[in-house]
Amino acid sequence: MNVKDFRRIALSFEGAEESSHMGQPDFRVGGRIFATLASQRLGCGNLMLTPEQQETFVQELPEVFLPVAGGWGRMGATHIRLTAANEDVLRGALQTAWKLRLEKNAKSGKKSLTSAKVKRRKSKR
Repeated sequence: MNVKDFRRIALSFEGAEESSHMGQPDFRVGGRIFATLASQRLGCGNLMLTPEQQETFVQELPEVFLPVAGGWGRMGATHIRLTAANEDVLRGALQTAWKLRLEKNAKSGKKSLTSAKVKRRKSKR
């Protein structure tokens, strides 16, 4: 897998849009980030997971997943090594992050997919 695959799959989820944070591409649903390409120069994408989800992913496929260094990693931010992942693994991991973001948005009162008219934006890159 590569950056183009990460972008394609991330944008395939309902309500997903590409934006940027600190000059790096990110992927949002309901205006909140679920994944980024901030580590693309390292050949990685980043997933916003729970620490428990991160632990499961890293234990099951340590050659594919590793925690982001520092505090972000302790909070669940997880690298996915793109060249080590296949499409099913990448899609499943992105879907997990997307679903978690939807659940957090619902709990915090953020717009849900049914109440917001959020359209997927295709990347111009």
